Amino acid sequence: MLVSACGRDEKAKSEELPESSVSTAQAAPASPTNTDVNHNGIPDAEDNDWPGKMIPDYQAATSPDAVRGRDLIQQAHLLEDMADSINESLKLPFDIPLIGKQCDTANAFWDPNDNTVTICYEDAADGLDIYTKAGDADPRASAINAEVATFYHETGHMVVSIYDLPATGREEDVADQLSAYILLTPGPDGKADPDNIRAVKDFAREFEGYADAGGEVDDDALADTHSPNKTRMYNLECWVYGSDPEANADLVGGDQLPQDRADGCQEEYEKMSHAWDTLLAPYLK
Repeated sequence: MLVSACGRDEKAKSEELPESSVSTAQAAPASPTNTDVNHNGIPDAEDNDWPGKMIPDYQAATSPDAVRGRDLIQQAHLLEDMADSINESLKLPFDIPLIGKQCDTANAFWDPNDNTVTICYEDAADGLDIYTKAGDADPRASAINAEVATFYHETGHMVVSIYDLPATGREEDVADQLSAYILLTPGPDGKADPDNIRAVKDFAREFEGYADAGGEVDDDALADTHSPNKTRMYNLECWVYGSDPEANADLVGGDQLPQDRADGCQEEYEKMSHAWDTLLAPYLK
């Protein structure tokens, strides 16, 4: 099973990305290591375990926002914990750096050409501002929760790329699904970790904050590879609610999930969970 550990207006989420860092860039699936003895791309009974590891790498920060975000991430040991969660859960065909760095914009991305995951320090700083403005009792904890969910979103791009998984919808939506799937997967007691549930809820609230700051959604946002921020908020709330409607009934009504959408969320979550169970089964430790 997968082990989990414990953003932005539409333009900042996509249009400001350098072309080389857009996670939907096309690249051939990376070749497995020579432990794939039958060359089928799957770590099966005829292979040794694939030897790859995710390796955390904190890089330098100089701008005020980058320093603030780096300190938040580093003090929480976020990259180490996220790398450990992947190394405990997934068979990787090669080492994958998990990079924290200054990007001069709030962002996070999977690079299919270099096979790296990058969390920009400014992303954490941006989240901290959002949750501080929202009046959270502990905005630092909320910002870290959002970065946890952001990391698993980028993991969604990573697994589609390195395992050459089929994606029949927009890959950005698929990546949101994987983030929720990992964080909402029940533990041995049949319940999802409350901290992980909180992470998905905080992730949803971050998109609400970006939507509120971004104003009216224009045609460029509707045509973007990312769904509009408010749509992503409702999707995440739906999956949290659908994973355990009784425990997460607080998400329905008011300014949150409309009842009409909520009525189908349990079935929607079950279908999503089954799909990811099937896709990831050959690659789980």
